[in-house]
Amino acid sequence: MPTIKETAGEFLAQKSIAVVGVSRDPKKTANFIYRKLRQEGYRVFAVNPNTAMAEGDKCFPHLKSIPEKPGTVIVVTKPRITEQVVRDCAALGIKRVWMHQGMDAKSTSVSNEAVEFCRNNGIEVIPGACPMMYCSHADMGHRFMRWFQGVSGNLPKI
Repeated sequence: MPTIKETAGEFLAQKSIAVVGVSRDPKKTANFIYRKLRQEGYRVFAVNPNTAMAEGDKCFPHLKSIPEKPGTVIVVTKPRITEQVVRDCAALGIKRVWMHQGMDAKSTSVSNEAVEFCRNNGIEVIPGACPMMYCSHADMGHRFMRWFQGVSGNLPKI
């Protein structure tokens, strides 16, 4: 069974990543993730059906409207929306989904139904944690979160 670190490395080895939940509000978590990935040289796609632009880039209304199939989808939405996103991933043949979760259970995209759907449909899933904890240039706060969640046993089970 692979570790979260190994699986995160595989997810972040993909060169194109869609971030679902990017907002017009630059203070939102999805926007931070989007900006960080863009700064690290990824080809990133912002996805939100409620805005045409985010972070100065075109925002796609759904995964089907992205001009290329992303290697990884990071979901930063409410859990009920995550359930539809993973169905879209299956329909498009996307094989990696990361459901973001912050430090508390209130800031989660994880849906048990969506996790089960992924596992039953051949989609690798990381159900929790933050991708920024595993970026090559993770900031001190995210490195601390990775350490703390590791020692407290709160990293997601792969």
